[in-house]
Amino acid sequence: MSRAASLRARHLRVVAPLVGVLAMMGVLMYYAVPLYNMFCQVTGIGGTTQRATAAEAGAAVDGTTITVRFATEVQPDLPWRFYPETRSVAVTPGEPKTVFFRAESHADRTIVGHAAYNVAPLKVGQYINKIECFCFTEERLGPGESVRMPVQLFIDPGMLKDASTDEVRTVTLSYHFFESANPDGAKDLKRLDTPEGSRPGTGRSDAAGGQS
Repeated sequence: MSRAASLRARHLRVVAPLVGVLAMMGVLMYYAVPLYNMFCQVTGIGGTTQRATAAEAGAAVDGTTITVRFATEVQPDLPWRFYPETRSVAVTPGEPKTVFFRAESHADRTIVGHAAYNVAPLKVGQYINKIECFCFTEERLGPGESVRMPVQLFIDPGMLKDASTDEVRTVTLSYHFFESANPDGAKDLKRLDTPEGSRPGTGRSDAAGGQS
C-alpha cells in the first residue's frame, strides 16, 4: 500500500467515528424537545398540566376551593387577540370546571397557531388536568374570524394530600399563542366556537336543551 493510501485509510478511521458521533448528536437534538415535552406531560415537571377525561375527575372535595387565574400572551408578530372571558375562577378539587377564552384574528390571511401552556407554581402541574382545550392541537383561524373557546379542567384532589402542595390555594394557568412551525394537520378553530349560553361542543343553548 502506498504512503498516500495509508494516510487516507488512517484519516478515514479517524473521521468515520466523528461523523457517526455528529450524526447521533443531531438525532438527539432533533428529538430532545418532543421527548422532554412528553416527559413533562407525564410527570407534570416544569409546570406542564395533564390531559384527562371527565371520568377521571373523582369525587369533589367539599369545603375547599382553589383560585385558578388565567394569563394569556400572543407572539408579537402574530396578529391575533387572545384573552380569557374571566381572569379567575374558584375551582373545587375533583369537580370539572369550564371557562372560556376568545381568539380574534386581525390578519388578512389564514394562520395556524399553537398555544404553549404551563401552570404556576410549577409543583402543582401534575395535579391540574384538562379535559378539553384548544392547546391540544395546531389550530387554524381565518382572516377576521372570532372564536369563543371552552377549556374544561379539574384539579386532582390529591394535591391537597401532597405535603409539598397542600398549602397551595392559588394557581395561575398561562397560555402563549404563537404561529405554528408545523401547520400540517391543523384543525379549524371554528369547530370549538361556543356561543354564549351554549354548552361546549353542542352549539345549543341551555335554554333550548330542555325543549323537545
